[in-house]
Amino acid sequence: MAFAKAQKSKAYFKRYQVKYKRRREGKTDYRARIRLINQDKNKYNTPKYRFVVRFTNKDITAQIISASIAGDIVLASAYAHELPRYGLEVGLTNYAAAYCTGLLLARRVLKMLEMDAEYEGHVEATGEDYSVEPTENRRPFRALLDVGLVKTTTGNRVFGALKGALDGGLDIPHSEKRFAGFSKDSKQLDAEVHRKYIYCGHVAAYMRTLMEDEPEKYQSHFCEYIKRGIEADNLEELYKKVHAAIRADPNQKKSEKKPPAEHKRYNLKKLTYEERKARLVERLKALNAAEDDEDDE
Repeated sequence: MAFAKAQKSKAYFKRYQVKYKRRREGKTDYRARIRLINQDKNKYNTPKYRFVVRFTNKDITAQIISASIAGDIVLASAYAHELPRYGLEVGLTNYAAAYCTGLLLARRVLKMLEMDAEYEGHVEATGEDYSVEPTENRRPFRALLDVGLVKTTTGNRVFGALKGALDGGLDIPHSEKRFAGFSKDSKQLDAEVHRKYIYCGHVAAYMRTLMEDEPEKYQSHFCEYIKRGIEADNLEELYKKVHAAIRADPNQKKSEKKPPAEHKRYNLKKLTYEERKARLVERLKALNAAEDDEDDE
C-alpha cells in the first residue's frame, strides 16, 4: 500500500481562519470594497462617500454611504417606491425609473447640504454625457459609484441611476462607455439612443410592437399601464413631468401609514403568578362541580 501524505494536518486547522460572513454568503466583494473605502491618511477622518445602487425584483435603492470603524453611515437615500408621489406609478425598475431614482437622491443630498441652488445639474435630460463644474464658493459633492456584484455591461440599469445622479448635480467619476447607446465600433455615445432610454422610449417601442403583433399579450403584459390610461405616445411627456416634480420637491416624506390599533399576537401571553393561581382555582371549581353532577345522577 502506497504512503499517503496528510495534506491538511493539525497545524493547518489550528491556523485556519474563516472568511467574513458576507463573503461566505456571496454578498460582498471585499476586494472592490476596500478600494472604494480606503481614504488618504492626510485627510484626517474625512468621510469618503459612495453612491450605492441596488436592485430588487420590485424596487431600486440608491444611497450615499460613508464607511467608519463602527459601520457604514447612510447620509441620504432614495427609493423607486417613492416615485408614485411624483406621478410615476408603473415600471418602477426599468432604466428610466433608475434615472429618476438617481436624480431624486442627487437633489435630496444637495438640498440637505444647501447646495441645490448652486448646483442645478443638467436640467433637461438630453442623453449627452455631463459632468458638473465647480463654482467659486463650494466644491461639488463627490461620491464614487458602488455597483456591488452587478456585471457592468453597457446599458445596465445601474448606469441609468448614475446618469440621473450626474444630471442632478453630483460629481461622480465615470466614463460614457457604459451608458446605453455607446457604440463599440464608432467609440462614441449616441445621445439620441441614450435619451430614448431615459424617457422610456424602449418600453414605448415594445408596447407598439406588441399592440400590433400580439394584442392579447399586450393586454396582459401592460395591464397596469392600460388601467392608468398610459399609452406609448405619452410616456415621454409623463417622464418629463416626473423629472420636474422631483426637482421641485426632493424632500423625503414621512409615511402616512398609521400603526395598527392592536398588535397581533402569535404566541400566548405570559401570565403572572396571581393570574395562574386564579385560573387553577377556576379549573378546580369546574372539576368539583362536574363530579357533584355525576354523583347526583
